[in-house]
Amino acid sequence: MSRPTLRALERGEPGVTIGAIGNVLNTLSLVESLAAVAADDRLGRQLEDARLEATQRGPKAKRPSARSGGARAYPSATPARGR
Repeated sequence: MSRPTLRALERGEPGVTIGAIGNVLNTLSLVESLAAVAADDRLGRQLEDARLEATQRGPKAKRPSARSGGARAYPSATPARGR
């Protein structure tokens, strides 16, 4: 393991891989503590669920219709052929 990775792990930086954490816990004979890292976090789950709740959308934007004489919203997908 590189020194920068070990420093990042000691600082608690979020980019450290679970493998690096496992290596350190194994070296320190604390590999059983890995289960505590993955334990069910009720508060964290509630916060995540609250963040994922659906938000209300605004009203749909109206597109100009062919009846109103406005420009077409979507040009034809097929190219025009020469006459």
